[in-house]
Amino acid sequence: MLYIHSAPRALAPHIEWAASGVLGVPAKLVWREQPVAPGLVRSELSWRGREDTGARLASAIRGWDDVRYEVVQDATAQADGARWSCTPELGIFHAATDHAGNTVLSEDHVRGCMERAAASQDPRALQRELSLALGEPWDEDLEIYRHAGEGVRMRWLQRVV
Repeated sequence: MLYIHSAPRALAPHIEWAASGVLGVPAKLVWREQPVAPGLVRSELSWRGREDTGARLASAIRGWDDVRYEVVQDATAQADGARWSCTPELGIFHAATDHAGNTVLSEDHVRGCMERAAASQDPRALQRELSLALGEPWDEDLEIYRHAGEGVRMRWLQRVV
């Protein structure tokens, strides 16, 4: 899924063009007003593609000011799932996900969190490190925008790869 949680209306055709380029089919998104942020719009798009499609979509949209979005790629029998979240203030976050959509942290990632926390000598440092590793700051920023889209119709694109 591609979730454009909020974007300036002027960027809507550019986002469609970028998504079309990645997906290889026209991506005509249905844009609606974002009730949480007057003057901004939102849209959702379901897609199917190769294992690198999610990363390519996230990269294609990255860098535009005032765009909040998420790309969610479901896990398959051959590959882990993934989620990319982006906010203007925080930038982009990427995490591997399991079949249920849970964020999966590798052993090395957890060890890195523990090492950085130990170096700081702050009792709450590990909690902060794990919060960042799980993408909690991005979730907190995006949550209100996500709920604004409940009940919005989706447009499904199919492409045989």
